[in-house]
Amino acid sequence: MNLPKSFQSVATYPAPVRLGLFLLLLATLWLPIAAPIFLIFGDRSGAYLVVFLYSLFIWLIGEWGRKVVKTNKPYTHYGLVFNASSGRACLLGISLGATILFALMQVQVFLGWQSWQGGADWQGAILAGLLTGVGVGFAEELLFRGWFLTELNQDYGKGRSLWICSILYAVLHFLKPIEFILASWVQFPGLVLLGICLVLARHLFKGSLGFAIGLHGGLVWGYYIVNTTHWLKPTQAVSELFTGINGNPLAGLLGLAFLTILAVGLKFSRVKFSRS
Repeated sequence: MNLPKSFQSVATYPAPVRLGLFLLLLATLWLPIAAPIFLIFGDRSGAYLVVFLYSLFIWLIGEWGRKVVKTNKPYTHYGLVFNASSGRACLLGISLGATILFALMQVQVFLGWQSWQGGADWQGAILAGLLTGVGVGFAEELLFRGWFLTELNQDYGKGRSLWICSILYAVLHFLKPIEFILASWVQFPGLVLLGICLVLARHLFKGSLGFAIGLHGGLVWGYYIVNTTHWLKPTQAVSELFTGINGNPLAGLLGLAFLTILAVGLKFSRVKFSRS
C-alpha cells in the first residue's frame, strides 16, 4: 500500500495539521484490524495490537518521508542512521545511562536514604533489562525525538521544538487519574527534563538517534535491574520526594538534580560524528 499523490501537498501544511493527518491515517490503518481482534480476544490481544500499531508506524513514516517530505532516505531523515558511528554512539549512550542511574542510587545509599539488599539476583536481570531498555529506547526515541521532533523542527526551529517535544512527552506519560497526579507531581518536571536531555542527545550527534536510543535504554536498563530484583530498599530516612516517587530514582529531587547536570553536560558537549 502506498500513499496517494495528493498527500504530496501536505508538506506545506502547518506542523499541527501534518501531525494530525499522520495520526489520523495511522488510526485509519490500525483500527479496522485492531478493533475486531480486541472484541474477540479482549485484553489478551493488547500487547500484540500495540506491536502491530508500532509496526504500522514504522512503515508509515517511511511512506510519509518518501511521499510527503520527498526524501529517498526517510528513516535517516527521522534520525535512524545504521552505521558504525551510530552503533558506537548507541553503546556510549547505554553505558552513560546505566552509569548515571547507578551513580544516582549509590549517592542515595551514601546519604543513608537507601540500602543495597544482599541476595538479589541482579545478574539474572541483566539480559532481560538490556533488551527491555533498548526496545523502549528505540520505540520512544523514533516516535518522540525522531518523527515528532523532526516535524516540529521544520516549523519552529530547534529551540522551540525542544520545549514543545519535551513538555508533550511528559504530558503523554502523565495521563493518569488526578489523585495519582497530585501525589506524584514531581515526576512531571522529571519527565520534562528527561525529554530535554534526549532531544539534546540527538542534537549532539547531528540528528542521529543512536546516542539518544542508547541513553534512554541505559537508564531503563539500570532501573529495570534494581526494580525487578528489589536490590535497593528505602531506609525511610527521608520522603519519597527525595528518593523518587514509586521507587523511580529519576522521579525525586535528587534525580532532578542529576538530570539537570546531564542536560547541561549535553548542551555544552562537542563530539565528532559521521552520518555517512
